[in-house]
Amino acid sequence: MTAPASSLSAHGDRHFDGLADKFAASLYGGVRGELRLALLDQLLPEMLELHGQPLLDVGGGLGQLAGWFAERGHAVTLAEPSGEMLARAGEFLAGQEVRLIQAPLQALPEQAPGPWSLIACHAVLEWLGDPRTALATLAGLLAPGGQLSLMVFNRDALRFSNVVKGNLEKALADRLEGRGERLRLTPISPLTHAQVEAWSAECGLAVRGVAGIRIFNDYLRQPPQSDADREALLALERRYCRVDPHWRLGRYLLYTLVRPATSPETRPPLPDTDKESQA
Repeated sequence: MTAPASSLSAHGDRHFDGLADKFAASLYGGVRGELRLALLDQLLPEMLELHGQPLLDVGGGLGQLAGWFAERGHAVTLAEPSGEMLARAGEFLAGQEVRLIQAPLQALPEQAPGPWSLIACHAVLEWLGDPRTALATLAGLLAPGGQLSLMVFNRDALRFSNVVKGNLEKALADRLEGRGERLRLTPISPLTHAQVEAWSAECGLAVRGVAGIRIFNDYLRQPPQSDADREALLALERRYCRVDPHWRLGRYLLYTLVRPATSPETRPPLPDTDKESQA
């Protein structure tokens, strides 16, 4: 299926109708997808306190993350704005008790208000026109003491990758964002660790843990050529994914953010969203 010339929503977000096959191949195909899933399988139990609590999976895409939590006894609500992606998620999750709702992140305070003790939002903010306000919206959905598992596309890693590929002028000019056009899957809002730290503090969220996903793989001159090489690469990724400075160049950064145990009536205000405040 051919994607439209622009896939941006009224909010300026990138949705994936017409791109499900390419999305699946790019994010989950080959070694990159294997590493991502294997590392999440290790890191989620390490970084989250899990005891079967209900989960809101924001921008749940093809359903892999929702399935992981559902298999471990969580009652999962998966929210996804793309009808095509949601249909694919429904096929993947057939037989599992997962509630599916078609809704963008901005509509969740009305369609899935919670408050939630556990929210997952993986590889979503980088596709939004206003990720700062989106994080504040997620914070407002959390119950006191609730946990947000947040994964974002790392802008610093994108810059480093461009240098490795020889795109020196592009890196020097900091022209790293995608434009959300045609079949390209470069995120429109890649984020830095400093932004996540600052915006989390604005929302009253504490950073309890951080890890890098694919800290070595994306800089290899060639992909692993044998099963032994793949196992060695996975071992390296696992060993150093939470070790400073290595985690800082992960293609994705995985966070556990926690809302302090305060009154559930008190929700963090949305920040000023003018362009200067997002710098």
